[in-house]
Amino acid sequence: MELDITSLLDILVIILVFLLKSYNSSGILFNVPKGIILPQSSTKANNTPGVVVQVSETKIWVDDELILDREAQSKGVYDRGGRRIIPLFNKLVEKRRTIQQVEKTSDKAKKFSGVVNLIIDKTVKYNEIKKLMYTAAEAQYQRYKFVVMGTDAY
Repeated sequence: MELDITSLLDILVIILVFLLKSYNSSGILFNVPKGIILPQSSTKANNTPGVVVQVSETKIWVDDELILDREAQSKGVYDRGGRRIIPLFNKLVEKRRTIQQVEKTSDKAKKFSGVVNLIIDKTVKYNEIKKLMYTAAEAQYQRYKFVVMGTDAY
């Protein structure tokens, strides 16, 4: 009795194609909070590691930690003439200091890159995005990466 492995090889090839299609070459995973709709883009550039700031119309998260809910907190959110978001600035400075402390204690630690990955709902106004970028720059994050939904996403 002979075993025909042709159909088994077909199945393995199909599984391999699905694995390659879902492979994330950048190695960076982002959690998109409920209610944030990402804008569409045809960019092919991969994201780089950095602090993740997620923004909806009413909330701001840093690395999946809620730091500002505008519905619950309306006063004391801005300074510098309404340009800097205080809770975001404080959290970004804390993250930078933590990264720099780890840098000093370990030779293998990654250096502070100054990269902030911005996951922003497409309904957020440009004026608010300017405040986010200004706040990040004040906290010494000089490089911005906007996370968008690719056109070939499924």
